[in-house]
Amino acid sequence: MSVPPSGPPGPTTSQKSGRRTAARLARQPVSTRGATSAVSSGSGGRSGSGGTAAADTGTTLRITAGDPATGARPLSDPELLSPRLRRRRALALVVLTLIAPGSAQYVAGNRPGGRLALRIWLSTLLVLAALGLLALLRRSWLLSLVSSGWFLTLLAVFLVVGAAGWALLFLDAARLGRLRGAPPKTRAGVAGLTAVLMLLTAGPMLLASGNVLAGRDAISAVFGGNISRPPSDGRYNVLLLGGDSGASRAGTRPDTIMLASVNADNGRSVMFGFARETENIKFRPGSTMATLMPEGWDCGDQCLLNGLYTWAMEHRDRFPPGTKDPGALATKEAVEALSGLDVHYYVLVDLRGFQRLVDALGGIDVVVKKRTPIGGGTNERGGKNPITGWIEPGDQHLDGYHALWYARSREGSSNPERMARQRCVLTAILHQVSPQNAIVNFQKVAAVSGSVVQTDLPASDLGGFADLALQARSGRIKSVNFVPPLIKPWDYDPQVVKDTVRTTIEASESDESAPVRRTPAPARTTSGTGTKKPAPKATGGTAGPQQPDDPTAGDLSDVCTAG
Repeated sequence: MSVPPSGPPGPTTSQKSGRRTAARLARQPVSTRGATSAVSSGSGGRSGSGGTAAADTGTTLRITAGDPATGARPLSDPELLSPRLRRRRALALVVLTLIAPGSAQYVAGNRPGGRLALRIWLSTLLVLAALGLLALLRRSWLLSLVSSGWFLTLLAVFLVVGAAGWALLFLDAARLGRLRGAPPKTRAGVAGLTAVLMLLTAGPMLLASGNVLAGRDAISAVFGGNISRPPSDGRYNVLLLGGDSGASRAGTRPDTIMLASVNADNGRSVMFGFARETENIKFRPGSTMATLMPEGWDCGDQCLLNGLYTWAMEHRDRFPPGTKDPGALATKEAVEALSGLDVHYYVLVDLRGFQRLVDALGGIDVVVKKRTPIGGGTNERGGKNPITGWIEPGDQHLDGYHALWYARSREGSSNPERMARQRCVLTAILHQVSPQNAIVNFQKVAAVSGSVVQTDLPASDLGGFADLALQARSGRIKSVNFVPPLIKPWDYDPQVVKDTVRTTIEASESDESAPVRRTPAPARTTSGTGTKKPAPKATGGTAGPQQPDDPTAGDLSDVCTAG
């Protein structure tokens, strides 16, 4: 009778015990990460019939906390770790969310969600890198992009959504820490770190979103709806007006009249200042003002350059339909007639709003070389004004109130002196206001810009002009004021003004000193009298009996410096 062959022997009791021990070791909260445990498999086992005994005493099983055979994952299974390592794990997950949003979820939570967040984060970094490269290669393109309304709206939405999403990832990372049952100190530390990092990330993003929307609204209010014009002979000519609409004045009159001629390629600029009491302006043939005033703006000291704006606003019905600002149009055409240049755009700054603008920017630094009064002078309605203070010589940091008075004070000074101070203030703003300062105070600047600035500069050209302004900051801005002794604003040769403008621009292009004519032009005589015209009184008040004679051109350099 034959005996059937026996099959493979089943596991012995000691082998079963060893497997249970291995599984238990994998679950233990011990520092077994990478450690090994030796598990004896017993005294041995038999093979099948006729087999030999396996001498397996001393056989070891190597178990690691990350062994795929047991499914152990320390980052997703904190129960495998000691309390100290669990605390470190929770902190690491929160910090990972700061470095790479979504990474905590990828390694310890919802892997698909973490992968999506990481892709968004990496895409954002790539876009920022592309914008940085664009800033290096085509800065004007970048500035045009960031000044467009659709881009600013999209950016604001992205910042809000990004801030909310990042905050949720931080909260989820703290949840993945699984600190239930941990000491209160540990839980408080992780919660505090999470709150701080949420504030440091989502907070600035929400603030930036508000700034972006404020900038979009300001650009739309100030620059919207205007028409772009190409440069003339490679230059943009922009009329800068400083208007004063104070309570004691009838209407708005530009006390500051300057023409900025800017090279459209490199930003090299020349500034021309025109005295507000300039008389006898003959307009270009074919212009709107030549049609309205064929004989020109010429009626003695009642027809001064700064009074033209008020006249045009009071007679707006005489201008072509659709003229937004007759005063600006009339002043532009007057400066075109004086300078011989085409004026492309104008920028009118309300001096009362200018005070708030300087305050929003944090003030300006000016080197004052002559003591300047606050107050004083006379006006048409209030009589003599008292002097309430002084701006002393030396290095001065001026807030909006003092910067305004420094630019407009007339007591004891001439119009050329005041023009020099105004030029100092404008130069200080151009050279001292940094992009960082503007960003920090962006909402304040945007809030006042609509009431301070009026212009026909289109939003589509804003980026290009911003780039030119940045280029102009790095160079020296040449300037000429058409005041004595160069010309007498009430008695001058118009060709001298045009020739000076032309030669100064030519000199700026070759980076040479402008050959500005320093000798007075021959005096014009009034028709049929053979006598010189007397110096007029400026519209809107005089500087009082203390006003000295006009200083020479050399004296103007001693008034102030800035930049």
